Amino acid sequence: MCLAVFKTCECGKQNVQFHLRDNLLSAEVISRLFCPSCAGDRGFDAEAMLNDNGWIIEYDMLLARSALTGRQLLLPEQVKPGYIFDQGYCTWLETYPGEKEEIKEERRAILELQKTDQQRYLQEMIAWNVKRIENLKKEGWRKASRA
Repeated sequence: MCLAVFKTCECGKQNVQFHLRDNLLSAEVISRLFCPSCAGDRGFDAEAMLNDNGWIIEYDMLLARSALTGRQLLLPEQVKPGYIFDQGYCTWLETYPGEKEEIKEERRAILELQKTDQQRYLQEMIAWNVKRIENLKKEGWRKASRA
């Protein structure tokens, strides 16, 4: 069973849901979250932070290393912010924060076709998804670039 993990950014404007692969890490592994609007003079620490298209996740690397190396899943030198994110140990639930809400209307229009024209529905859904992923890659979203 996966736990729902939410984190609010430092300015308090955004609340994001995270996915923790196999619940190997706890919610506390996310020290801080910065949305693109978060103000401040945050210094970027590549040893503990990941920047995904202006969103910055700061991980508690001591906790992450302890959890992932203690179970002998990874070597200590493998436990880096990019690896934690890219392998799904602690990543966005969606492709990017807010995706589900942003695509709701687009999907709804295509889903209406399912009731009347199954073939066209499948074609439209596939084409829409392929184009959407291509656009997300161009925009620089990390999860999309690995799709």
